[in-house]
Amino acid sequence: MLRNNMINETVEVICQKGCQTVRDDLAILKRGKKLAEIEHLNHEERKVVYTELKSIMAVYGDACVADGEVKPQSTKLINGY
Repeated sequence: MLRNNMINETVEVICQKGCQTVRDDLAILKRGKKLAEIEHLNHEERKVVYTELKSIMAVYGDACVADGEVKPQSTKLINGY
């Protein structure tokens, strides 16, 4: 059984570490390694955390920006601006 509150809290803790660290953590998880932050979760819950983190990080595209500012993923002009 999935414990949604536990999953949400875990995702929040990992995200608090910062954009680049979350990317690094995702790479670690992709290689099948474990993070200390997910040790208390079962296999299915760990998969959900991984998926949630990937979804969150997709917002940032390839860039991590300081000061909480998100850069657009595209540099194409909209309506000539």
